[in-house]
Order: sequence, then C-alpha cells, then structure tokens
Amino acid sequence: MQVYALDIKDLCEDEYSLIGIHSTLEDYKLAYLLNKTLDTRFCKSEKDLEFVKEKDKITYSLFNYENATYDLEYFLISNSFISKNQAISKNLLLNSETKIHLIPEKKKVDFFLKISGDLEYEFVMKTINKIKNIDYVITAYSIDKNTLKSKDFLIF
Repeated sequence: MQVYALDIKDLCEDEYSLIGIHSTLEDYKLAYLLNKTLDTRFCKSEKDLEFVKEKDKITYSLFNYENATYDLEYFLISNSFISKNQAISKNLLLNSETKIHLIPEKKKVDFFLKISGDLEYEFVMKTINKIKNIDYVITAYSIDKNTLKSKDFLIF
C-alpha cells in the first residue's frame, strides 16, 4: 500500500505576484493614480496591517480591490511605518522618528502591489509598465516572493 504525505506549506501557499513600487507619493494618492492607470477601484481597507512589537502597535497602510470577473484580488501595501518617540533628558523634550519596514530586506521599496490569483507573466509585465508611466513613480518591478525572508507578513 502506498502512503501519501501532504506538506502543510502546500495547503497554505497562496498564488500571487508581487510588484515593488518606488514613489514619493502618499498612499492615497498612489491608490488614486493606480485606479486611473490600471482601471481598478482601490479602496482603503477597513483594517490596516497591524503588528505589536515590544508593546508598540505598528500599522501599515492597506488598500484593496477585488476583480470578480478575472478572480483577482489586488492589495496596495505600504512598506514603512514611522514610529515617533519622545524622551526627556535634562529638562529637554527630545523627539525622534524610527522607520520600521514591513519587509526589512526591501527597505528601498515604498509600496508593494500584491495581486492574488493565477497570473500570466505578460499580464504582470504590462501592469509594471503601466505603473512605471505614472508621474512620481520612480520605478516598479517584479519581486520573486521566494527570495524574501519576511514573506509571511504578506499572507493575509
């Protein structure tokens, strides 16, 4: 009798493509321009991505759009959170900011565009080229999710 074994990773692996976007735009402005360029309807998600680290709540901006016709789900995710810290030293109030990245190995990426679904390479490349033509987008490119150590943060 032959025995079959399933790996838990096979059950949990979500099929998606990941695009890195470098831009100086605010999240809402980029979502608006993506809507115009990609013919999408990104909306601010009811809940952002939230993590608790050392009693601090870290949130990353999240916009989503679902295309039921092609069974695709889009997510625009901010890669950075700015933590504001205050300290008192010798009667002086000192303010500092710390930037915390969702995917630390991609610190230069400002936003990730995650497209869930079974996509062809040509579709992803056309999407990237459209994004590159948006004003104030410096560049956009495909990211191999298998090279990321922190890819678990993108599973939601």
